[in-house]
Amino acid sequence: MEVNIHESWKPYLQNEFKKDYFKLLVEFVKDEYKNNTCYPPASEIFKAFNMCPFQEIKVVIIGQDPYHGFGQANGLCFSVHDGIAHPPSLKNIFKELESDIFKPYPVSGNLEEWAKQGVLLLNATLTVRAHEAGSHQNKGWELFTDSIIKTISDKQNDVVFLLWGGFAKKKSKLIDTKKHTILMSGHPSPLSANRGYWFGNKHFSKTNLVLKNKGLSPIKW
Repeated sequence: MEVNIHESWKPYLQNEFKKDYFKLLVEFVKDEYKNNTCYPPASEIFKAFNMCPFQEIKVVIIGQDPYHGFGQANGLCFSVHDGIAHPPSLKNIFKELESDIFKPYPVSGNLEEWAKQGVLLLNATLTVRAHEAGSHQNKGWELFTDSIIKTISDKQNDVVFLLWGGFAKKKSKLIDTKKHTILMSGHPSPLSANRGYWFGNKHFSKTNLVLKNKGLSPIKW
């Protein structure tokens, strides 16, 4: 696994790359990709960082695991490659967008345009073995991504963190609420959404209102 990460992130992550856990993680991921089918493609493992430079972060959305089906994961949480059917959670994200800001339901589930505007689409675990959800959890990725969340909190100002579901909400302890805004709701997965914990959260319009109030340009969701 090559750590092909945007230059803007390197000053903040150089020390992390030198830690023993990260070296072990790199060896684990290399071995997994060599001996198994894994997602996302190796070239897209760090895509979230390469599409969203550190200084341009406005919003952070935290997912848990990459999609583990063929051709789905593209290195951005909740996002899929062009032409891939929308997974259930992504469908519910787009349905909430429809009702919140009246955005027509999109054809593509690729969220690259969000990333280009300063939305860091961060999975807590950046890789997964095909058809085995959670297979790369507890191997070091969470230590790495927790340090990223903490670094953003410490070094940036006025970032909106969207924490969807119990797993993401636990990350709130890493975020300085005096400097940043946290919006929390249920997860967009059908299990949560159909129980009334997702729809109607209006996180997209609320995020843009926060950004406008801080003098920042809103996201074109």
